[in-house]
Amino acid sequence: MYNYFKVLSLFLFMFFYLLQSVISAEEKIKIGLLVPISGSDKELGEQIVKSTRTALKDIGSDKIEIYLKDTNSNPNTTLKSAYELKQIGVKIIIGPVFHKSLSYLSEIEDITFLSLTNKTLDLPKNVISAGINATSQLNTIKKFIKSNEIKKTIFLTPKADYELEIKQSIKQSKIKIHKHFTYDKDPTKLTSQIEKITNYKIRKQNLLDEIKRVENSDLIDKEKQIKRLKKKHTIGKVKFDSVIISDFDESLKSVITSLLYTDVSPKEKFFISFNQWFDQSILRETNIQPIYYPSINKKNLDNFERKFKKEFNELPSFLSLLSYDLVGLIYYLSLKSDLSDVNKLFQRKNSFKGKIGIFEIENNKIYHKLNMYKVEQNKLIEIF
Repeated sequence: MYNYFKVLSLFLFMFFYLLQSVISAEEKIKIGLLVPISGSDKELGEQIVKSTRTALKDIGSDKIEIYLKDTNSNPNTTLKSAYELKQIGVKIIIGPVFHKSLSYLSEIEDITFLSLTNKTLDLPKNVISAGINATSQLNTIKKFIKSNEIKKTIFLTPKADYELEIKQSIKQSKIKIHKHFTYDKDPTKLTSQIEKITNYKIRKQNLLDEIKRVENSDLIDKEKQIKRLKKKHTIGKVKFDSVIISDFDESLKSVITSLLYTDVSPKEKFFISFNQWFDQSILRETNIQPIYYPSINKKNLDNFERKFKKEFNELPSFLSLLSYDLVGLIYYLSLKSDLSDVNKLFQRKNSFKGKIGIFEIENNKIYHKLNMYKVEQNKLIEIF
């Protein structure tokens, strides 16, 4: 009789174990999607929805379920929507898009948010920045500087809301900087600041003094030397080999123009900027070239744009590509580990190859291994 109950108990144990395995195999991967589907950022939200839909189609697994909720780009709406996602058992959420929407998310326990923001300061503990952050870019620039044996690099940062973010990223990347300067974006102040950074007035005076010395000399080829000197703008070298400019759009161009005015040329010094997202206007302006910057993989972006255009008859935003990759990232991690404890997924060291490039994950942080590009003679050239 004892043996009978022993066998029965073993049978029941095996039955429930197999049943549990079947249930676990059939469990869905529930992914929340918190994006603006109303308000001024509605179009961006709609593109992200389309992008995640494309990712689901490409992955081809019926295990993934996406649950969409609106943020309205508003912290209160975001919080309410996040609570609703928690009630249906969602443990991981793609979004919100903007840093301002993260304000109250620390109130929600047992959920991890993969925000599309590239800001890494002042994040709630349950939020991971998945955007192309400054540290990822500086890690790529650091590799470029090392490969080109650049000895002295100065760093120029505008007085902007991301100034502290840049300073923190310089520390995290451990990039070697000779000097770090902040400047005013106001064009009336910018040029004088760049003049100080490049010792322009001293170098200009050196030229005037040299012209005067030659004029008062008894040199045989005096006229020839004076003619040669008058073609110059300054005499004397600047104390750096490269300059990193953490700026964008017209403000970036203003800084480069001021450097050109002070007789510092990109043909003689390395001009490096942050990710310009393949800005076509930079491609057209040969006077500011060559210029170098880190970015996502251009070929992958082009392929994604063609695919998106064919399916939805519109071009995607860069954040759409990021959201596409995040769906793939979550699915990849789910194959390696149990999604029931999401926190542990992003603690372990992992890497994932997406459309943007390689995601490197560790200690609840996501960094991107980016490509380095050069713009020269109206062409975009991949360095690595």
